[in-house]
Order: sequence, then structure tokens, then C-alpha cells
Amino acid sequence: MKSSQAAIDVCYLSSVSANIESKEIYLPNTDCTIRSQVPLSGFTSYRVGGPAQWYVAPRNIEALQASVNFAKEHDLPVTILGAGSNLLVSDRGIPGLVIATRHLRYRHFDPETGQVTLAAGESIPALAWAAAELGWQGLEWAVGIPGSVGGAVVMNAGAHNSCIADILVSAQVLTPDGKLETLNREQLGYSYRSSILQGSDRIVTQATLQLQPGADPAQVIAITKQHKQHRLTTQPYHLPSCGSVFRNPKPYAAGWLIEQTGLKGYQIGKAQVAQRHANFIVNCGGASAWDIFNLIRHVQQRVQERWSIVLEPEVKMIGEFSLAC
Repeated sequence: MKSSQAAIDVCYLSSVSANIESKEIYLPNTDCTIRSQVPLSGFTSYRVGGPAQWYVAPRNIEALQASVNFAKEHDLPVTILGAGSNLLVSDRGIPGLVIATRHLRYRHFDPETGQVTLAAGESIPALAWAAAELGWQGLEWAVGIPGSVGGAVVMNAGAHNSCIADILVSAQVLTPDGKLETLNREQLGYSYRSSILQGSDRIVTQATLQLQPGADPAQVIAITKQHKQHRLTTQPYHLPSCGSVFRNPKPYAAGWLIEQTGLKGYQIGKAQVAQRHANFIVNCGGASAWDIFNLIRHVQQRVQERWSIVLEPEVKMIGEFSLAC
């Protein structure tokens, strides 16, 4: 069993029990069902992507472990799907087993330590609002990040000169052999929009963050609203997108480089470089993953020609994009 967030080869089922040919598979001793050929477009913020060969959405750690064991027993590659806000899924879909963590929900605010412990499927914006309403500072910047706790930990999500690494105490992960392991911030090897968990077989199950309780809730809510309003007025949230497509190649901003290259509004199919913010590629309605992928490559080529800078995608492309779809 291999867990991946990158392009993976098609998995052909062989030497597998007859049960796996059915449309639904019930995992013993869980309330978890594995389904076949589940469309993924509804689970990604881009609203594109083909089907998962097999799909499961466990609601607790035991079901997650059972799902991983199923994949291991049948030699299926595993792809982890959180909120789907930073993904571009191939029109061809994803082979193997897609494990969605969106139903892993739990949060606990500890007023004695100022720490909050959260399951991987918890929403980052919802968490930011919950902390603000309690008067806990430290997550105001995160209100506009449309992702889950698990994805934020893996990607070191950030905004407004802050990031998850600034407040993370520890992360619990499920190892390929089914064991739970706790890693602290130093062990996660954080850097800009990166951690050692990217490309790893370990799956984030929960995280503990250090916040600062005791502030006036009205004040924290006001600051949180300001961050939200800033993102709404400067970024194209009215159309499906993945957020920022490219990492910022310091000292430049990717959006500035793209805009200065004259690519705002450039379109391939129904995918467009956003007019409001050039580091966004939006689905104008009916775009395919192939449209978006080709536009990403076109932007990279044009920026490299103009500035001799290779823009590195922040969006994770999953599935097969090497052949025309």
C-alpha cells in the first residue's frame, strides 16, 4: 500500500477476493462503507475531477485504520482527501482507494493551557470563528483559508504573514503500519508551505494548536472579520478555485509576476487567470481539469520566458495528467 498526494499509476486489481468487485464493501466492525467509482468533482473546490476507483469516508480512528488495512491487504495505492481546497484531480479520476478525512470531527479548547486539539477533518475557517467567539487570539489570519486541519498541517497553510507552524504544538499521524505517532513542530520540518508530511505515507489524524485565551471576544471577532473582508475584496471567491495556484518565489509575489506578464484574464477552455488576483485560476463554469492543468503550464512557460523564474505550483495535482484527456 502506498499513500500519495502526487500523480500515481493506474492500479489494476489482481489476486483480490470476489468481494472487491461489488459496488459497496462493508468494513467489518465499523460503520464504514467503501464505494466504487465515486465522482470527486463534488469534493473539490475546483468542482472538477473524475471518479475515485474506491472511496471511503471514515468517521473515527478505528474506521480510518480499517480503511488503511483494506488498502494494504489489496495492494491499493491510497490518496488522502481533506477539504479538497488545494487539489486538482485529473479528469481520469484516481486509481486505488481515496480516503476522505472530512468526517473526522472533534475539537476541544483547554482554557488552562490555551491549547485547542482538533481532528483532521475540522474546518479551518470554522475554527477561526470559534476561537474568536471565545476571545482566543492566534487564528484570526486563518478565517479565509478554505481547508481542513489535516491539510493545513501537511501544507503549513498560511496567510497575512502567519502560518500553522507558528502555533502548532504537535500533530498525531497514522503510520503505514497502522500505529498512531505524535510529532512536534520541529519533527515536522516546516518551511514555507511545506512539511516532511508532503509525499509521506503518514496520515494526519489530529493536531494541537497553541492560542492565547483571555482577550475581548468582540475585539478578536472584529479583527477576524477584517481578515475575511480583505480576502473577499482582493480574491475571486465568487468562482470555483483552489486558492493560490503558485508559491511566491521570494522576493516576488507570484500574482505580481503573472500580472506583469500580461496574463490576467487569459483563458483556456473554461479555465481563466482571475481578473481580481492573477495567482488564482478560476473555473468559469464547465472547465475540465485538463483546461486548468494546461493553463497552469502556460502561465509557468510565459513567466519563465519573461522573468527566468520557474513558478512552483502550490496546488497538488493528483492523478494522470501526462496524456491528453
